[in-house]
Amino acid sequence: IEQEPRTAARPAASPKPNKAKRKRHTWWLKQLHTWHWISAAVSLTGMILFAVTGITLNHAASIVAKPVVTDRSAKLPEALIASLAHPPSTDAPIPAPVASYIASRVGLNAKGKPAEWSDGEVYVALPRPGGDAWVSIDRTTGEISSEVTTRGWVSYLNDLHKGRNTGAAWSWFIDIFAGFCILFTLTGL
Repeated sequence: IEQEPRTAARPAASPKPNKAKRKRHTWWLKQLHTWHWISAAVSLTGMILFAVTGITLNHAASIVAKPVVTDRSAKLPEALIASLAHPPSTDAPIPAPVASYIASRVGLNAKGKPAEWSDGEVYVALPRPGGDAWVSIDRTTGEISSEVTTRGWVSYLNDLHKGRNTGAAWSWFIDIFAGFCILFTLTGL
């Protein structure tokens, strides 16, 4: 029997890798690595602060805090006193020019904050993390009285832990952070 000569089988040509696809893949891996370590660093910092403030909240009675109270006063010009004569409602904010004047004289921002209007005065409460503040304006004389109370770093961090008097942006941050903590805990990221 006659056999046909055998030809050596050629190996299949290996497809050339697409350089653009490889570059894109490498870029995404680098981005993932960067996002991973940044999210881990933020989470670690947040968890440490959350744990420390959890301890300070549990032992709040044994942590001594000495509040620092700062009083300031000023007087409204006559033109601005007139703008306090007729409030739109009992909880309306003080007029913007009055708020600007207060900010420049006593350093408190009362703009847009609800005020308590009575016959003789306007009172604006300005709670804040780790302290408190208020401003009062005599509607007849224009005398401005203000007080700022600071209770220290432990109180400040405890209020951040609770989200007390921190505003909408901080509330969103702690909710998103809590969501990421749950995600990282359940998935092991």
